[in-house]
Amino acid sequence: MGEFTAEFIGTMILVLLGDGVVANVCLKGTKGNASGWIVITMGWGLAVFTAVAIAGEFSGAHINPAVTIALAAAGKFAVAKVPLFLIAQFLGGAAGALLVWLFYKDHYDLTTDEGAILATFATGPAIRNPARNLLCEVIGTFVLVLAVLYASCPTFTSGTEEVKVGMGCLGAIPVALVVMGIGLSLGGTTGYAINPARDLGPRLVHQLLPIKNKGTSNWAYSWVPIVGPILGALLAAFICCFCPSVG
Repeated sequence: MGEFTAEFIGTMILVLLGDGVVANVCLKGTKGNASGWIVITMGWGLAVFTAVAIAGEFSGAHINPAVTIALAAAGKFAVAKVPLFLIAQFLGGAAGALLVWLFYKDHYDLTTDEGAILATFATGPAIRNPARNLLCEVIGTFVLVLAVLYASCPTFTSGTEEVKVGMGCLGAIPVALVVMGIGLSLGGTTGYAINPARDLGPRLVHQLLPIKNKGTSNWAYSWVPIVGPILGALLAAFICCFCPSVG
């Protein structure tokens, strides 16, 4: 699997399972209807685990433009590859949202709550305050990307050489737990996008699909889950570059 394909499939799986759990909780008539925030945060954490486990070997499983940009800014990723990864991630996010709609089509048809329908595609604020909403996305993504940048593999010493021990797909567990923790602790204000690709592509799909009772796609808010995560990621990269002792 090439890097572009891995990022596309990884982000598609992330959004399929992540937006899928929101659909299961929010749409009318599902088995998981009204099962609550804990289910959503656990579902998103497991979505991250699955996506990273699939794509990690082939692309490093960024599956998030903010992560790609931060790694490039910190000198840990080739700048020339950034556009390729970002395109794959945004297309993958859109594809994942389309699959969620196909999967839950009958339940979309039953649902009349416009906000619930939009929530299965894109994030939105609990209380609309653009400056505060932006700050929340900055802080949430800062925590995520700082954890990614300072993540380390177990090591052992062989003679005079330190050898890293690969964890295989189990290496996806720490990132999944971080995402779950962010959702539980910091997700209540904006829905914790912390990833432009999980919001922009699906929001565009929401705009284009013939969904009954869908309302607007709330484009006036759409800049927050793009700008906020990027700023938070760059702040984490700054800490990594200029304060390496933190890790």
